[in-house]
Amino acid sequence: MTGEQAKTVANFEARVRQLMFLCDSLKQENVELKSLLADQKNLTDSLVEENERLKNEYDNLKMAKIISVGQNDFVTAKKRLSNLVREVDKCVALLNE
Repeated sequence: MTGEQAKTVANFEARVRQLMFLCDSLKQENVELKSLLADQKNLTDSLVEENERLKNEYDNLKMAKIISVGQNDFVTAKKRLSNLVREVDKCVALLNE
């Protein structure tokens, strides 16, 4: 083998080692990125679950508010009706005199 061929083979070996090193680095980076992706997916899933839970709680609170407003209106209407009945009773008593 001549000196130029030996130099070419050495250069080739160096480049192959460099490619192997880059390949190992990329494999490690790929593993890290997959781990990060899995962590982000878990975080996203938990946030979606929490969002659904909060939506349900919000819907329940809206329903409770509607019911409580309905009950307050019912109590107010009952009081007004009682006052009207008393007034009618007073009027009937006055007519009977």
